[in-house]
Amino acid sequence: MAPHSESAGASPRLFTWDEVARRSGRQERWLVIDRKVYDISEFSRRHPGGSRVIGHYAGQDATDPFTAFHIDKALVQKYMNSLLIGELAPDQPSFEPNKNKQLTDEFRELRATVERMGLMKANPIFFTLYLLHILLLDVAAWLILWVFGTSLVPFLITAVLLSTVQAQAGWLQHDFGHLSVCRTSAWNHLIHHFVIGHLKGAPASWWNHMHFQHHAKPNCFRKDPDLNMHPLFFALGKVLSVELGKQKKKYMPYNHQHKYFFLIGPPALLPVYFQWYIFYFVFQRKKWVDLAWMLTFYLRISLTYIPLLGLKGFLALFFIVRFLESNWFVWVTQMNHIPMHIDHDRNVDWVSTQLQATCNVHESFFNDWFSGHLNFQIEHHSLKESGQLWLDAYLQK
Repeated sequence: MAPHSESAGASPRLFTWDEVARRSGRQERWLVIDRKVYDISEFSRRHPGGSRVIGHYAGQDATDPFTAFHIDKALVQKYMNSLLIGELAPDQPSFEPNKNKQLTDEFRELRATVERMGLMKANPIFFTLYLLHILLLDVAAWLILWVFGTSLVPFLITAVLLSTVQAQAGWLQHDFGHLSVCRTSAWNHLIHHFVIGHLKGAPASWWNHMHFQHHAKPNCFRKDPDLNMHPLFFALGKVLSVELGKQKKKYMPYNHQHKYFFLIGPPALLPVYFQWYIFYFVFQRKKWVDLAWMLTFYLRISLTYIPLLGLKGFLALFFIVRFLESNWFVWVTQMNHIPMHIDHDRNVDWVSTQLQATCNVHESFFNDWFSGHLNFQIEHHSLKESGQLWLDAYLQK
């Protein structure tokens, strides 16, 4: 019999972890938040963050990811009441038996301490200056061609400046996409649309769809879309590579992947794959608002550079910019994850899931700028707020 939400004044239905774990399929999905059991079978299709993000925790405890992903938890709780079907029985532990209770308790205490200290609050001046430096570089790129002409040297300088604009806008939209800059979600969403849509020509909904899954289950095969290159192009991680070897499936000459990675990895991701897929995504899902923002980017850059370079020159510039940006993007995003543990979802605790999939890169003024502060990947994944950009020094004390 399908469960129903609790009626007012009625005793809550009691469940065991085993009963919850069995509801992880496509038809019936339950999850636990703070010992409360929720039926998300129908709601997952309407989930604002996407059905896959919440579905990745079906049959599991979702307390820590719920805390990390939602800013206004009180508001979200109001909409969750209709999904509530009961709670864990008194004899059931608050944590699944296979999870590290001590580590989880200590992490939650650390997070509460960090929030009390105000380290999760974003600095509006910092992000204003960050956006301003991107806009100034964008203007400077056009002025180089307008003032010095379209010969090879000005052309290449403009290409490098525009690549910098695209890469840095990518890091900035990342923070707004996480809703971790402004105090309200509405302002975060609006500026996110402007940065990723108008400055980069990509859909915000596509980024949310892909990136939230990555944060929910980083380096988990079939749940983290960043691993979709396995096994068609690359063999990733020791566990998955061994499985591939036992299956004797030879999609590619994997013993040479450290060589061909430089040909089909960093150079090709943005100009070859993402460039067409983002349009496929918005048309398939009918994201017309995202499409409108994207068209403002393509209209602006076309009207700006075609009069100076002509159509062929503009297309050459655009491809070079995407090529340089792609190398920049891939090296920064993959250095924190690909060297780490990659596996199927083993349903370990939140902290272990995040830590075993991430690593930090040495802090310096250049590294911080070049990577958009994503060199603090451990803090970013564990806490997933704007405050992680400044937490590293505190956590090392």
